[in-house]
Amino acid sequence: MQVSIIIVNYNTFKITCDCIESIIRFTKNVPYEIILVDNASPNDNPDDFLIRFPSLKLIKSKENGGFAKGNNIGIQATSGDIVLLLNSDTILTEDSISVAANYLQQHADIGALTVRLVYPDGKLQHTARKFRRIRNELLDLIRPLLMLLPYKTRASVMLNQYFKGDHNTWCDWVSGAFMMFNKTILDKLPLKKLDERFFMYGEDQLWCYQFSEAGYKSFYLSETTVIHIHGASTEPAKQLQLLKKMLALELNIMKYRKGRSLYYYLFKAIFTTKEMLRYYIKVAAYKLFRYRIR
Repeated sequence: MQVSIIIVNYNTFKITCDCIESIIRFTKNVPYEIILVDNASPNDNPDDFLIRFPSLKLIKSKENGGFAKGNNIGIQATSGDIVLLLNSDTILTEDSISVAANYLQQHADIGALTVRLVYPDGKLQHTARKFRRIRNELLDLIRPLLMLLPYKTRASVMLNQYFKGDHNTWCDWVSGAFMMFNKTILDKLPLKKLDERFFMYGEDQLWCYQFSEAGYKSFYLSETTVIHIHGASTEPAKQLQLLKKMLALELNIMKYRKGRSLYYYLFKAIFTTKEMLRYYIKVAAYKLFRYRIR
């Protein structure tokens, strides 16, 4: 068993070096290789990575084709039977890669696997998720009533922010910041590779849906933790811009799953209204109390 770790870099030399250093420091119990794909960074000299880490497999892309295309380029150079897509802004603090790889190897029905991800301040990132459904969007509107349910009941039904990340669980999709899978699964995907239709954001959900269509489930492993910096702007204008992009991506994924059906249009109305209302509540909380709601 060998793990091929793929990191895509775009103008993040320092952060990417920190990520690689943490891999080398903590990954002890599984053979691995690190494949670094530089997405034509205008401000980084990718050869500088080889000065710091001579054992890297460095690939210089001629263009910034986005996260999905960068990972596909990296996958073509892999020699391992397990692939780990790892964001450049992640930091290992323990041998998470070995723990995840050993678990994946023992469970052939797992498609994509992720681990517990936290922000630098230790707060949990919600990386075990359900595919969006009308039922769940409506249930999310009555959040105070859901909190009256036993924790494990609401967590199993909703996951996402209703789940504390405190136990292993099956889920519909997991974060692409740390996504591990057996390379052979790619042969069962529609394009025999990761779908590249999204430049950035939304790819992980799409990939997990395609894994599920091929008969594989996604899995959240709580037994090890990785830091994911995952910075986000608190400026309302930038938040709104990102929200609009994420709404469009979610609707595209729903259209892929359900087509232009009555279900799709009903979901669109409910989901868009709910998320815009949540956005304005977040803005108000930040302006009044300087408190950022994640």
